[in-house]
Formats: sequence, structure tokens, C-alpha cells
Amino acid sequence: MPQNPPRRLARTALLAGVALAVFGVGYGLLRLEDRPPPPPPPVVAVPAQVARATRQDVPVYLVGIGTVEPYNTVTIRSRVDGELQQVLYKEGQDIRQGDVIAVIDPRTYEAALEETKARLAQDEAALANAELIYQRDFKLGKDAFASQQAVDNEQSAVAQLQAQIAQDKAAIDSAQTELSYTRITSPIDGRAGIRLVDQGNIVHTTDTNGLVVINQIHPISVISTLPQADVAAIRDALGRGPVEAQAVSRDDGTVLDTGVVEIIDNKIDPQSGTLQVKSNFPNQQDTLWPGLFVDLKLRVGTLPAAVTVPADAIQRGTDGTFVYTVEAGSKVALAPVETGQIANNIAVVTKGLEPGRTVVTRGQYRLAPGTLVTPTEAPSTTAPAPVPGAAPASTTATGG
Repeated sequence: MPQNPPRRLARTALLAGVALAVFGVGYGLLRLEDRPPPPPPPVVAVPAQVARATRQDVPVYLVGIGTVEPYNTVTIRSRVDGELQQVLYKEGQDIRQGDVIAVIDPRTYEAALEETKARLAQDEAALANAELIYQRDFKLGKDAFASQQAVDNEQSAVAQLQAQIAQDKAAIDSAQTELSYTRITSPIDGRAGIRLVDQGNIVHTTDTNGLVVINQIHPISVISTLPQADVAAIRDALGRGPVEAQAVSRDDGTVLDTGVVEIIDNKIDPQSGTLQVKSNFPNQQDTLWPGLFVDLKLRVGTLPAAVTVPADAIQRGTDGTFVYTVEAGSKVALAPVETGQIANNIAVVTKGLEPGRTVVTRGQYRLAPGTLVTPTEAPSTTAPAPVPGAAPASTTATGG
């Protein structure tokens, strides 16, 4: 049976369309092969902050943990019993040595003093009478009108009364001292703490807590610990003269105050292997407070003409420390280095870097050897100037 002409025409059109599509795809592929390859993407330089390695004198510090303590501390206690009549200070007030800070009821002690004075007057009158009798009988005894026994007895009575008067004067001194204790004065310059006994209470010499604690904080002390390995360095520095000490905040690293080392302890703790060091600070701004923990930095010398870079340039890898240096064409290279002291944002490079080389201080996380960089200069970093009276130069540094 002959096929339907419309269906045959549709099949022919479909085959022709497929053939035309295949031809178009092939032609497009041939045109693509004839095109030149696209150019490579441009190399983008990585921004990096850089600085130069320089030579400079670097101060050498020993660092330990310290506790701030008052230069002097006194617990004020009453030396007599009685009512606390007056409290003449305010809590937290600065007090001068000799200031009256409290008064105990003095009436009992005033009466005792008057009693001893009256006894002295009585005994002085008795002595005067005894001396008159003795002088009279002594003359009569020469003419045998008075026995020698009577004269001797009267002489003994005079001596006894003289001794009694000496005792009375001692009792007066004691009573005056007791009375003076009713006015309590500060034995040091310092700052009063929280009041421990309120006005109107009865206080006793046996009270253990006292009335108030006074701490001297101008100047103030810091007791710090250093490992026994640093004993030789600190002793050598003290032998050359005053040793500068810096109290540094453990929160943000700021220098709270600058003072001098007062003394090192006369023994090393065998259990911890550490040595205690006492340093004194003027503390004029009250930046140091008793009980505060600080880092104590002791300047024991100076490294002359040391090669230094900013501390941010030092990187640490599996093979040790290194820096990225900027070479010709603004490409970076990796340079292994050895470091000494790292302090005050300054790293001492003992090996692996010459002065004048340019090192990367910021942006290292995007770098690899051969990376192209766009360098910008970092702010210069210099060591602090030597402090007058501080330890002179030394070639020993602590590791950073």
C-alpha cells in the first residue's frame, strides 16, 4: 500500500534539519580551532607593609612576674584600754607621719597622772622634813645630845624618801606615757584603709584586728621572681650601678611606672628555682596598687649595634623562624633567621639577615616565595634611649 505523501514530506524535513544542525556544530568547532588562545590573566601584586633591617643599640631586659606591695604597712592598734572617743581620719585619706588619727577616752589616765604627781609632792614634803631632822640631830650628835643610833635612823629615812621620790618620778613618766597613748598618731606617711572599729566602741590592747591599716604607697614596692639562671646577670648589673626596673601592665603591656632595683634576696628557693627581687617605684600617679600583679622588666645591659627588625616580621614555621625579604622586581623570598631578644616590638636577629635588607612586616599570610608585592613603608621602630643611671652595655640578651 503506498505511503501517505504528507508523512513522507515531514520525515524528509526532519532529516534535513538534523543534517543542517550537525553541519552547523562542526563548522563552529572548526572556527574555534582557528582562533588564537586568550592572553594569560595579569599578575596582581599583593600589598605588603615592609621595613628595613637596621643596626641599633638594644636594651637587654630580664622579665619576671611581680606583686605590688606597700613600701611600709602598719596595723594601727590601741596601746591602752578605753572608749574610742574620736576618729580623726577618713577612709582612703593620705596621712602624714605624726598626724593624730584617733583619741581614746583620756580621763582615767589623766587621773592616774595627777595621782602620781600628788604622791611625788607628798614624798618631797616628807623628805624635806626628814632632812631637817637629820641635820639637827647630826649636829646634836657631835655634842652627845643625840645618840648615834638616832642619827643613823634619820639618815636612813632620808635615803628611803629620796628613793621613793625617784620611784614617784618614774611613775609620773609611766603615767604620762600611758596618757600619750590615748592620742593615736600615724607612725608613717601613708594612705588609710577601711575603718575596722567605729567611734564609740571599747578597744583593748589585746584586740588583734586593730583600728585601721595604713599602707605607704609613695614610694611603693614590687616583689618579683626571676629564674636562677638570671642571678648572675642581675648581680653583675647591680655591681655596675643602679638597675632600671619597669612595672608593665599584664593587661595591655603599658609601662605603669619606672623605678630601680632595691635588693635581691639572699637565697634561691630550692623548690621553685627562683630568686626574689625587690624594686621600688615613686608611684606618683597611683598606677601601682598593693596586690596588683605586673610584669617586671629589669634592664641589665645593652646590645650594641645589633641587627633589628620589627617583631611583626618574625614568622614561625615547622623549620624554625624566618622572614620574608623583598628582592629585585618586588618579589619576596623566604630567609631563615635566628633571633635573640624580642621586646618593645623590636626583634634582634642574631643570624641570617644583614642590615639594609627589606623585610615584610604585615600581610605575610598571602605570601609565598616568588610572590609579587606592592610594598609600603612601615613606621620606624627604634630602641628606647638609655636612661641616666641605668646599667651600662652588656653583650648578654634574654631569648625572645
